Amino acid sequence: MANEIILKPGLDIEDLKSRIYIVRGQQVMLDRDLAELYGVETKRLNEAVRRNIDRFPDDFRFQLNNLEDKALMSQMVIVADLRSQIATSSWGGTRYKPYVFTELGVAMLSSVLRSETAIQVNINIMRAFVAMRHAVAAMQSADMKVEQLAHKVDQMDAHIDELMHEQRDINREQTETNNEVALQIEAINNALDQLREKPAPKRNKIGYKTKQ
Repeated sequence: MANEIILKPGLDIEDLKSRIYIVRGQQVMLDRDLAELYGVETKRLNEAVRRNIDRFPDDFRFQLNNLEDKALMSQMVIVADLRSQIATSSWGGTRYKPYVFTELGVAMLSSVLRSETAIQVNINIMRAFVAMRHAVAAMQSADMKVEQLAHKVDQMDAHIDELMHEQRDINREQTETNNEVALQIEAINNALDQLREKPAPKRNKIGYKTKQ
């Protein structure tokens, strides 16, 4: 059939996940990626959407502004093969700011591009969105655990610093006590030395003295 949409051979969930980006805090897919997956031209895809524009409110589909377009291109640096495909795309000889579809918008596409294959593609894409949400949730959970662990490490470091400070105080007090004891012992030894060196007093003889 002329309108039949062919699923890209070898397509898997990881490939679909690599085509999902974060824009305006939402997971979205580019019109050109979707067109490739459906086996149609990007122009045809957007024309089909415009003919049914009432089905695609802003939370289903929107066009990127300049900053979002540049930010999205930065995200694509990680996936070099996709970036090379999209960076060279053009419409009328000039690269245009692409449209992106949220999960709701992608689901709506199956009612616009009517075919069994389109439905199957959308099922796989929905699964990819779910897998991405799980991946993001797992990453956020891991980040939270790392943050909690870092907080515990900081608390432990603070406790160790406190113990070391207390130990330094104890060592200083012990040193002062030892020095004081040493001074006392030295004073006692000096006194004993003085007593040893002092000559014994002469004693008078006991008894009566007789006159010669």
